[in-house]
Amino acid sequence: MAVLGLDPGTRKCGYAVLTALGAAPLTLGIAPIEALRERLRELLIATPVSVAAIGRGTNAAAIAEVARELGLPVQLVDERETTLLARARFFRDHPPRGWRRFIPRGMLLPDRPIDDYAALLIAERYLNAS
Repeated sequence: MAVLGLDPGTRKCGYAVLTALGAAPLTLGIAPIEALRERLRELLIATPVSVAAIGRGTNAAAIAEVARELGLPVQLVDERETTLLARARFFRDHPPRGWRRFIPRGMLLPDRPIDDYAALLIAERYLNAS
């Protein structure tokens, strides 16, 4: 069963497709809200998904409506602390190099948005609860 994790925001939305806990994500990405519907449509053609796990936070209702329009069942998931955990997961996957490796990880900021990692954590929370 593939799960589409969505981390909604006001301007952009992170997304991740995951098949099982501990498995590598099939897809990770970030799309502007205006382009999200089309991006998800393309994603669903390439990868069958059984449910959309959406972070219960900013703009969740609008993103849930988009997922429903695409024919996906929607489950709202608690997204507390996903940003902090996503940052730790990002640095685990992309360890700092050069002088940045000497800075404590809690003080480092990723060099790009990490909404896709937050979406991955939302999908994992859904799978963990199922």
